[in-house]
Amino acid sequence: MKHGRRFMAVALALPSVAGMLAAAPEAAAATSRSGRPAVAAQPAGGEYNGACGSGYEVIDEVRLESGATVYLTYSASGYNCVVTVRQYPGSPAWTTAWLENADDSSSRRDDAGDYASFAGPVFVYAKGSCVSWGGRYLYGYISKNGHCG
Repeated sequence: MKHGRRFMAVALALPSVAGMLAAAPEAAAATSRSGRPAVAAQPAGGEYNGACGSGYEVIDEVRLESGATVYLTYSASGYNCVVTVRQYPGSPAWTTAWLENADDSSSRRDDAGDYASFAGPVFVYAKGSCVSWGGRYLYGYISKNGHCG
């Protein structure tokens, strides 16, 4: 009977733990560590998630062997944006996104932290200029120079 009681106590505790775990992603998704609002819908498979906002089009992307894709986007307003999207969201892991106007090293913007789904967005004005950009997820890293437009 001792084993039966232990099993019963564990079984009764499981629904409350499951409820807390189910609610945790929603609470964590409200804002990121950097205080940016979360993206409402997260597409499957590490696709561009629209985090840069409306009017931004993907102009370059690099798939990292570690399981994320770094996206460079551009808006007709002259701003570029970078976001690093994990292929499989899950436990927080070190993820970064960075961007700078190649004509102005002080313009560099970074977002780095332990994120469950993506890092960024980071924005830099670069109309008529070149940008350097990149990102990291776990051991995968990309740094690109000279995307001009």
